[in-house]
Amino acid sequence: MKRREFITLLGSAVAAWPLAARAQQPAMPVVGYLIAGPSRRELARLQALFRQILAEAGYVEGRNLTIESRYAEGQYDRLPALAAELVQRHAAVIIAGTTPAALAAKAATATIPILFNTPDDPVGVGLVASLARPGGNATGVHQLNTALGAKQLQLLRELVPSAARVGLLVNPNNSNAEAVMTREMTAAASIIGVEIDVVQASDRSEIGTAFATLVRNRADALVVGADSFFFGRRLQLATLATRHAIPTIYNAREFPEAGGLMSYGASLSEVYRYLGAYTARILKGDKPADLPVVQSTKLELVINHETARVLDLPVPDKLLAIADEVIE
Repeated sequence: MKRREFITLLGSAVAAWPLAARAQQPAMPVVGYLIAGPSRRELARLQALFRQILAEAGYVEGRNLTIESRYAEGQYDRLPALAAELVQRHAAVIIAGTTPAALAAKAATATIPILFNTPDDPVGVGLVASLARPGGNATGVHQLNTALGAKQLQLLRELVPSAARVGLLVNPNNSNAEAVMTREMTAAASIIGVEIDVVQASDRSEIGTAFATLVRNRADALVVGADSFFFGRRLQLATLATRHAIPTIYNAREFPEAGGLMSYGASLSEVYRYLGAYTARILKGDKPADLPVVQSTKLELVINHETARVLDLPVPDKLLAIADEVIE
């Protein structure tokens, strides 16, 4: 080989080596977030907790992990397209917040692992074959929140014993939660002689309309159904409930933290810890089919005592004694 040809060949090999070396290095796995309701700002604390759990398992965003989020911001009809985007990104796992997001993710892929966070029965809505043996590409956490309507009504009546007409706010775009909450509340109300007034809202303006209806119908109190859209509008809900003097119970502590009266439901901090732990296990090779659905058993009662004072509602000592937190 001539000297000039040898130098040219050597130069080509040296130039190509970094590209070949980079090609051999494994790409960082992508964790996809599919959120039906709130924006990144609304979920900042919970997602920070999720990242902390991943970091404790050895996965740090930007170092050996990429996290990509897609937010429908309450527009549930956008979920299929957002789920398809995460599939196209070849996500190693998709975290699906609430039932509509989980169903959209499951429709988009039968192979990418899906971790859901749902207040509905995962078997009943078709996400898994059973809680102990999910059997497909999905598993996750069951919050139980849509089945808490009867208990929430009981707590509300202990705070407002004279309440004879109670509103129930549901999102019609979340048909399963709407049906379960309405059935649970109606059955519980008939036992204690309370009339249920169901109102619906799926956007900001409809929330205002729903409250106008409750005021017109002289509702004595209100239960807000479990839905990620309502979680993202918790400040608006708390403000309107106080403005119209309607004692209201919600399903997560973040509502009374935003000024709402009281909440009873699953601890979202616990839920996100479970999601972080399961994500790490899947990244290390575990299959969703082998990971049983976690039942979130930590239920919290949180009371905003200051809001109760604004509403001129004395909180019974019994409720204060059993509350997990009283916000002063």
